[in-house]
Amino acid sequence: MGRRKNSNNDTNQSSSSFNNSHQLHDAKIRFEDPEETTECSTHDESMCEPDDDSLLDGDDKTSADYYFDSYSHFGIHEEMLKDVVRTKTYQNVIYQNKFLYKDKVVLDVGAGTGILSLFCARAGAKHVYAVECSHMADMAKEIVEANGYSNVITVLKGKVEEIELPVAKVDIIISEWMGYFLLFENMLNTVLYARDKWLAEDGVVLPDKTSLYLTAIEDAEYKDDKIEFWNNVYGFDMSCIKKQALMEPLVDTVDQNQIVTNCELLKIMDISKMAPGDASFTAPFKLVAERDDYIHALVAYFDVTFSKCHKLTGFSTGPRSKATHWKQTVLYLEDVLTICEGETLFGSMTVDQNKKNPRDVDIMLKYTLNGRRCSVSRIQYYKMR
Repeated sequence: MGRRKNSNNDTNQSSSSFNNSHQLHDAKIRFEDPEETTECSTHDESMCEPDDDSLLDGDDKTSADYYFDSYSHFGIHEEMLKDVVRTKTYQNVIYQNKFLYKDKVVLDVGAGTGILSLFCARAGAKHVYAVECSHMADMAKEIVEANGYSNVITVLKGKVEEIELPVAKVDIIISEWMGYFLLFENMLNTVLYARDKWLAEDGVVLPDKTSLYLTAIEDAEYKDDKIEFWNNVYGFDMSCIKKQALMEPLVDTVDQNQIVTNCELLKIMDISKMAPGDASFTAPFKLVAERDDYIHALVAYFDVTFSKCHKLTGFSTGPRSKATHWKQTVLYLEDVLTICEGETLFGSMTVDQNKKNPRDVDIMLKYTLNGRRCSVSRIQYYKMR
């Protein structure tokens, strides 16, 4: 999973708004800013079909090998804490809805530094159990003590699936489980495990809804730099690496002016009701061109909703919203699609856990365009690791 090294678009993003992110939706809800309170030929088969397992699997090392270790270093927590959209939204969800937390028992899944637990304690929670598997749990204990909340917050070091709570049930489960492309790292299943084991019958999961979206962009300059570069490297053919580069989604901030089509809803997840298997799915899409342009990549992003608050609260990670550390996920197409205004790119996306490592995400993309200047049908495979 790649990331652009020199993206400077973060400061140019507009403020977070549900309606701005999805102009074609009729929903009349708005997420407040948390700071305020060529021609194409037809192809039937893709060069990206995973016939060669070495392209998909690489070596045996996967994100499972370093997942918890990576969260032991303060740097990743610094990045998340400084994500104002993320952290201020959670703070507002807690401080502005104290009726949800007062005298309640809270379970913080994947507590990290304990920031959400501290918010809950300050909001009047009866007790907070902060579960963290990485070595950051040791720091979280010190942080809790340094801020005088040792009598309210208990930090438990270990995996949620292996620890035992000193209580039978909790009133609230709160977690910041979302990964790149929403589902990368698969922390969602851990939240669902905790929900099924410990949440009281009338308990609340926060956040309780997420939505995954897809759109298409023009991105010729960076695709040339990222993908086409391998065709001729100082006069040598290294296109075998191009095949692998196409399979690796890129995490980056996309300029909203690059968007060529509408934004299509792929999947809504209700965290309070869904089963673990629901995170694997196939969803159709129809992306309609809003202008004559070229499509070099599809872009996925997600929204997060806290519907149990007094006032609907949430945030978007879309290109038309204020930038977050999740950015967007860019899936480059093998073809350059020449699309005219009003034409439709039809397709489907299949998302599944990787069989070797469930924290990785496998994506199969099918797409077809039958336009005036371009006709193409293809299947491509991607792997986030």
